Amino acid sequence: MVIFWRITPVVPLLRAAIPDPMQFAQSLVLRQKAHRLIPGGCHTYAKGDDQYPTLAPGFIRSGSGCMVRDVDGNEFIEYGMGLRAVTLGHAFAPVLAAVEAEIRLGSNFTRPAPIEPRCAEELIALVDGADMVKFTKDGSTATTAAIRLARAYTGRDLVMLCSDDPFFSYNDWFITTTPMAAGIPKANRRLTLTFRYNHIEDVERLFAEHPESIACVMLELARTVEPRDNFLGKLRELCTRHGALLIADEMITGFRWHLGGAQREYGVTPDLSTFGKGMANGFSVSALAGRREIMDLGGLHHDGERVFLLSTTHGAETHALAAALTTMQVYREMNVVEHLYRAGDRLRQGVREAAAANGVDAHFAVAGRPCNLVYETRDEMLRPSQAYRALFLQELIRRNVLAPSFVVSFAHGDEHIDRTIEAVHGALAVYRRALDEGVERYLVGPPVKPVFRPYN
Repeated sequence: MVIFWRITPVVPLLRAAIPDPMQFAQSLVLRQKAHRLIPGGCHTYAKGDDQYPTLAPGFIRSGSGCMVRDVDGNEFIEYGMGLRAVTLGHAFAPVLAAVEAEIRLGSNFTRPAPIEPRCAEELIALVDGADMVKFTKDGSTATTAAIRLARAYTGRDLVMLCSDDPFFSYNDWFITTTPMAAGIPKANRRLTLTFRYNHIEDVERLFAEHPESIACVMLELARTVEPRDNFLGKLRELCTRHGALLIADEMITGFRWHLGGAQREYGVTPDLSTFGKGMANGFSVSALAGRREIMDLGGLHHDGERVFLLSTTHGAETHALAAALTTMQVYREMNVVEHLYRAGDRLRQGVREAAAANGVDAHFAVAGRPCNLVYETRDEMLRPSQAYRALFLQELIRRNVLAPSFVVSFAHGDEHIDRTIEAVHGALAVYRRALDEGVERYLVGPPVKPVFRPYN
């Protein structure tokens, strides 16, 4: 029996507010170097310089629990850790121990390793309706494999996506729906249709306009808005009636909404599901899971046309699967999901009180489930504002909180939440003054920008 324990990292004394941009001197040097060598300066758009204010850490050197240290030695309480991938905490000891033990045996061989079916069995036990699973490295690869499998299974070309979901894949079938469609053949763009979340009439209309042509419907089962009027149940029925597969993208909702994913929370069973963020506490593992009759088209035991489903050299690196296996076991043993809800509830209540106390509750709000909180910034006219988002980020960073979202982890304890609420109070006091006197008086540098835009 494996015994897991809760790691409570030592919380260092937080430094004073950061008034001087030269405290980011090493970050500035590295930024210049990175932009010479790497398009965009990093490998994920959401981590780019255009997503953060000028006064922000550019590079994180290390992390422990929910605390991180940048290359200049500044320390921060971090939220949204690893774009929601680090759910247990940075350098979580049981995961590191499992990774170390497995990697000492080797990480990649010419035949499968025994940990592969073990990890598959663990995931399948959590996901209702999943009979088989295929592991890969990133979410885009998993969702693209789901699309290919749906097209092969149905013999149809069109795919239907929820337009309210911000990201499914870096591949053509999704990016064609964004303002950054450069490099995608026009012919490909005609193969993707979109609908609005909670608008079942959109889905009905598209099925009527494209009879027997739609291979699948893909969506996140929920984000900041909950399903209304049995939307997901009706969507499941429509897909069944029209012979299309229902694909649940559980990259975010999986291991946050419920241990069995949002599909368990809402009582809807998709044909295929994709998982990734939060699955291996920051190690690179994603998965495509689904019904046997569909998944087995990518296998060896059928007489139909073969589907080149997923074939990745590093898709089953043993140490990464050890991280996933241990992470899933920790979730089972330590009620991680319940902790995420409790911590998120405490944070949401404190932030709402801070907004009201500073008279900005009409301009600043938190949204989403407690396990996956985001915030919204609005200007003097109550319009969504990137400038005020940059200002709020800037002022949190001055107070040693790095929070592009308020997505908590298992490592966020009451002391971190309370310190964050204190920082939010201070940041929103500046926000209030900016509303009265002009944001340009307080924001250093340009506003942040949306990722999907046609020009820089």
